[in-house]
Amino acid sequence: MYRLILLALFFCRVVINTHELIIRQSLIIALFYICNMLKLEDNFKHQGLRRKLVNTLREKGISNELVLAAIDQLPRHYFLDETFLKQAYSNMAFQIGSGQTISHPYTVAFQSSLLEINKGDKILEIGTGCGYQTAVLMILGAKVFSIERQRYLYDKTKTFLPKIGYKPKLFYGDGYAGKEAFAPFDSIIVTCGAPYIPDALVQQLKVGGKLVIPVGEGSVQEMKRLIKQEDGSVVEESFGEFSFVPMLQEKE
Repeated sequence: MYRLILLALFFCRVVINTHELIIRQSLIIALFYICNMLKLEDNFKHQGLRRKLVNTLREKGISNELVLAAIDQLPRHYFLDETFLKQAYSNMAFQIGSGQTISHPYTVAFQSSLLEINKGDKILEIGTGCGYQTAVLMILGAKVFSIERQRYLYDKTKTFLPKIGYKPKLFYGDGYAGKEAFAPFDSIIVTCGAPYIPDALVQQLKVGGKLVIPVGEGSVQEMKRLIKQEDGSVVEESFGEFSFVPMLQEKE
């Protein structure tokens, strides 16, 4: 790939004197596409780093082999700004714009495991972000409906995910309201810290459905899983402390 960049630069130096403006424009376009190709390259090095990441997650207690296989399959570096590419397979969160982050791989794997996904499950995701968690859910066989309140992230992810083969149903809106038009859902996953459990999300679960949500104000939340009962009540479980960006109301 780098040879292609050098070749493009050499070619432009040869002919720039006669068609300077056109060549400059062509160079910009060519470099844009070449850089995108470089970012979307998934080579043996990337694959080896993913295997190491999967081993790290397994050592940290993630035991769902389907979830680990999904993490191993999905190139995380596709979802990151070039600034963070070298750290893409470390167990770290990174900024993705609009004050939001891509979650730690451990957090993605942990929440995905709590959902206990069966192929064909209809899942509502609150907080699309860059689409990494969305893609993991789809690899696991879920039909994903995802809401993002940040316009920049919604537009960017809606364009990007189909380019790498994933076509969830994405919506720009308020996650607190859920998506009643498509309810009920087998599971709902919230990827931001909620100060309380929105009643609308519980109402949109099927009987037996699961809501996985970090709850709490401030920088630390308690990971909870709620399972809806036939009478409309829920059984609530707790799974320790995590740290998420806050869940905000209304569209931005």
